[in-house]
Amino acid sequence: MSARRRSCWRSGSTASRRCCNPKSRAEPAGSLPFQLGIGDGGVARIVQAEHLPVLRLRGRHRGGRLRHPQPPVDRRAGIRRQHVEIAHERRRAAGGLTLADLAEPAPLEAPFPVTCRAADITDRAALDALVTPETQVIFHLAAVVSAHAEADFDAGMQVNLFGTLNLLERCRALGTCPVVVFTSSLAVFGGEVPDPVTDWTIPNPQTSYGAQKAIGELLLNDYSRKGYVDGRGFRLPTIAVRPGKPNRAASSFMSSIIREPLNGEPAVCPVDPDFEHYYLSPRRCVENLIKGAELDAAALGQQRCMIMPGQRLSIRQMIDAMTEVAGPAPAKLIRWEKQPEIEAIVKGWRYDYRPQKALDLGLAADAGFAENVGFYLEDDTPAP
Repeated sequence: MSARRRSCWRSGSTASRRCCNPKSRAEPAGSLPFQLGIGDGGVARIVQAEHLPVLRLRGRHRGGRLRHPQPPVDRRAGIRRQHVEIAHERRRAAGGLTLADLAEPAPLEAPFPVTCRAADITDRAALDALVTPETQVIFHLAAVVSAHAEADFDAGMQVNLFGTLNLLERCRALGTCPVVVFTSSLAVFGGEVPDPVTDWTIPNPQTSYGAQKAIGELLLNDYSRKGYVDGRGFRLPTIAVRPGKPNRAASSFMSSIIREPLNGEPAVCPVDPDFEHYYLSPRRCVENLIKGAELDAAALGQQRCMIMPGQRLSIRQMIDAMTEVAGPAPAKLIRWEKQPEIEAIVKGWRYDYRPQKALDLGLAADAGFAENVGFYLEDDTPAP
């Protein structure tokens, strides 16, 4: 898995596109001209992958909600088959979907055409070819993650800052005001600010990654104010339990200490059991991103970015939840070994968040970490 994540989704037809001025919109709140729903495991893969540059929808879909049921798993092939269902509330026809990544993504099953492309968000010409006048909804998930951005400043700037600017400038040049869902980070907060952290706490990032995400938020707000995009940004909790392999994020161990033991493999925890952090499952994150794309701009106000709901937990509470679900054996595979370079980053992160704006808009957290563990076992455990 690449350490660089570069992504957007896009959709729609020019004729059915919502205007960026909320007063001139004909569609009710929560009814985009073209909406995306994707199997939980599929978008969870998008959320946790380090790259996924462009996922785009196109066609003449006039709204209608998309359901994302549990995708079945073909255990013989070891491949999760993603499924997308459209609730045809008014007989709306979907045109298609484009997935793009640094390496061409695997095909996605859907009731409309799916195109898979290789692309790089730092390549403006490649981005221009992907984001066209038919684009209506873009999920921008691109990032060089925390520890990597700290170690390689240039890579972080190129992807997290200039890649985001490339995308916003492409939207401005088109003049079509697509919805842009920007995945920001709680790393925008830090330093000497009082707890709890709310949506109105002043960003004070203590890492290059957090600074680059904070700049992206400011750009998203301004490009939305100017009518170039219809932006909405979500400061994601740490997503756990992520499928796949560890990545270069400082938070990677927060999934690996659960994922690897559940898979019968050893794992290392580099912090104390009482270390607290803020978490959300891949499945809930996917649901919240889709809800976020469906929000009417008028409900967002003048600040387009907000904290996504999550749960505050200690490492001990997470392991206790794993034991509750899977028994005592997995916890015995965890070794406790301090890693000062990781501690120096994660102990600067805040953990007492109050995501009231997102809760009021209908986004949700998991009911408890046992739910996160159960979702991983249902959605993402490797085939035997």
